[in-house]
Amino acid sequence: MTAQDRVTVNDPRGPVNNGVGHQYVFCGVGVNWMSGKRVEALRIAREDREYLADRFVPPVSFRVAADRLEKPGSVVLLDAPPGSGRRAAAIMLLHRLGEDGNADEEDARFEELPATDKGEIPLAPREGDRFLLDLSGIADEEKYAEAQRRLAVYRSQIQEAGAHMVVVLSSGLEHAHAPDLAPHTVTLGRPRGIAVVTRYLRMDRMPFRPADLVNPDLQRLLDRSPMWELARLAGLVRAARDSRRYGADFAGWLDQAMHAVTDRAGEVSRQMTAVRSAPDRALLLATAVFEEARADTVYEAWHGLMKTVRHAEEETTELARTDFGERLATLGIERGPDGRLRFDRLAYADAVRTYFWANFPGVRDDLKDWIGQAAGLRDLTIDDRVNVVVRFGERSLAVGRPDHLFDLVAHWADRATRASCDPRALAALELGLSHERFGGWFRNRIYRCVTSGPLSDGLARVLTAACLQSVGATHPEQALVRLHYLAVRKGAAADEAREALLDFAGRDRPLYRLLIDRLRERTRREPHRAEPQLRLLTELLRYDRAPDPPPWPDLFLGWGTVFSQPPTELWNPLVSGWLNAAASDRTREMALDVMVRATRGNAAALHRLYALACGWAGRSRHPSQAAVAALFWHHIDHAQDARTETTEHAGAGPRITEETR
Repeated sequence: MTAQDRVTVNDPRGPVNNGVGHQYVFCGVGVNWMSGKRVEALRIAREDREYLADRFVPPVSFRVAADRLEKPGSVVLLDAPPGSGRRAAAIMLLHRLGEDGNADEEDARFEELPATDKGEIPLAPREGDRFLLDLSGIADEEKYAEAQRRLAVYRSQIQEAGAHMVVVLSSGLEHAHAPDLAPHTVTLGRPRGIAVVTRYLRMDRMPFRPADLVNPDLQRLLDRSPMWELARLAGLVRAARDSRRYGADFAGWLDQAMHAVTDRAGEVSRQMTAVRSAPDRALLLATAVFEEARADTVYEAWHGLMKTVRHAEEETTELARTDFGERLATLGIERGPDGRLRFDRLAYADAVRTYFWANFPGVRDDLKDWIGQAAGLRDLTIDDRVNVVVRFGERSLAVGRPDHLFDLVAHWADRATRASCDPRALAALELGLSHERFGGWFRNRIYRCVTSGPLSDGLARVLTAACLQSVGATHPEQALVRLHYLAVRKGAAADEAREALLDFAGRDRPLYRLLIDRLRERTRREPHRAEPQLRLLTELLRYDRAPDPPPWPDLFLGWGTVFSQPPTELWNPLVSGWLNAAASDRTREMALDVMVRATRGNAAALHRLYALACGWAGRSRHPSQAAVAALFWHHIDHAQDARTETTEHAGAGPRITEETR
């Protein structure tokens, strides 16, 4: 269990890694960034939950909450102190509900609902759906009251649909809890720290005995530390082992990890007291941000930082100054045999970065500008660049500056020179989207971007990829809305967004239905700008885009909108595709009747369908095509006969023709 952000395990909305290093999932390093096979959003989320489940230790009263959640329509509220793993417990309650066979993993939704930002789409839950609502980050009473009002609406919808929801309550606003929440609230206790650390170490295949964890200093950490810090401790033990720099036994690895957790902040503070010169401090920071990069690259980044903060160049020649190697040794920085720089103490770079962002607020803008340039240094590998971006992003988010991170996203994306995603921009945006506190801020920022003003192709590509990879995994309906806005723009990036949107919606029946409804509504509401929406709708309704089996009621509504417009060139590939499908698969013959009924008896539309079928059948003498064409004509004749009878009964009403539409 953890309660940290998703760079560890706390908030598993994307692939996770519980070590001190990070796991980043992004596409776009090549020209064909949209062509690779993408993992379905539900599968990504399930993999993350399974990763967390392997390391999860149930807290006190977890079984009570699980029993209450089993009933369809149930809503369970969790009350627990910060650091107790309350969010992880909520995720596991919903995950294990699916494991027990009470929810169908392939069809049921598993989503997090917005706590403060309103979604663009109504909830519309279905039986078996599972939802998480995390209110633990709300500290303002007014916002908490608003969130509880939204919770009341969610509860009624969940109960009516037979879905399930777990809510994490704010621990500092107990006095503001609505009285009607009490019967649905379960108070969780803190899990045993030793059990949490043991589980993590075993999952990392760590060679240790229970006696190796009998240590007074360790016991104090186990008793007092939040779950995210215990997960970090276990990850540091693994990092010490994997580095092969801190001995070959568990005792040495654990000792280094405990020092990293308890002593590093004080060590950095003492070093800063001793190191007063701007060049030496700048070198410490440059190494902390570019750790594991080549020495020459760190040297270049170091000088770039001093220039950015406007430090005057020394007047003496470089040959007369302290040489680079001596500076490194004095500051406790090692140059390895591979020529890469690293600190001689485990996790020291993390502590240095934390110190600078916390204690030099006046240079944060300069640091943003520096990273904007230095992350593009020529000798950096893609991994190096992403490491730099994430290290900067973690610190910016920790001090409450998500705007700094998004500024760099736009800066890098706008300067992309090829038809690909800038990996730095995408890594930065996905880090922001995955952040427990600021994920909603980044989703809203994307929404503002796609709904206002022009976008560069580079930024549009980054936003498209982020919607697919991150927003699509956690908030699929919001991802669909943003992709829709990107898809109806102009340009090559819009074409790629259109393809991404159609593929994204086609993987999920509710999303497919939602997109049809959105396109129909936009076509009807904005007739003067309907063509882009209509073209997109026609593409969506193609036989090779529809889910299997086809959702005939949804197709009926979509085709009805297309066929209500004057005949255009859009009809031919749409109708011909479904005729081909019916000729090769008898289960698709339903399309013939549904398409005809979707015209609602419009004579011009029926004539157009008849002509298209004649042209399609005339291109081949294959018996199956002839049979399909004959059946299609039969449905058209039947619809025309029905229309004639209706017209005769209705009297001399106005006749609708193509010319009068």
